[in-house]
Amino acid sequence: MYKRIEGVRVSAYIAASLDGFIARENGTVDWLPSPDETDQSGDYGFSEFFNSVDCLVMGRNTLEKVLEFGAWPYEGKRVLVLSTSISQVPDQVKGKAELYAGSLYALLKLLRSEGCSRIYVDGGKTIQSFLKEGLLTDITITTVPILLGKGIRLFDGNEHDIPLKHLETNSFQSGFVQSSYEIEYA
Repeated sequence: MYKRIEGVRVSAYIAASLDGFIARENGTVDWLPSPDETDQSGDYGFSEFFNSVDCLVMGRNTLEKVLEFGAWPYEGKRVLVLSTSISQVPDQVKGKAELYAGSLYALLKLLRSEGCSRIYVDGGKTIQSFLKEGLLTDITITTVPILLGKGIRLFDGNEHDIPLKHLETNSFQSGFVQSSYEIEYA
């Protein structure tokens, strides 16, 4: 099951409610504060993280959510969208994102052969898929102090325990708590 590819780091960086949801049941993330509503903590280290990755891999649902935000936030970064249900990227991201429908392991081998050493995976289903395949190497979760009660869970349906090695935890004046973990597959 453990398939880590030498020289490739596959990282997730995501926010979740205190009760473990990444979105409401309808997929909205209106409970996340906008950047101007945060405290002096800025972007909670996201810019530094994003600058450290070679490319971003997301699912179709995440792409659709990002397109609702307006301006494309990933200018200059290679973006791959995992999907078997669409045959081309939407017009507004042509030349900015590319589709991929093959195996995750083959994708990582391809990206490694092209010089990528750190890949950012985003979106609940995408993170779960990489985790299930034993390909996710680390995850940073920023817990937002809100209880949603129901919604889309970050982790749902793991087939077995997945041990994590705690790397670091930071708390912020806003009440956000950010923890980073290395995945320790058996």
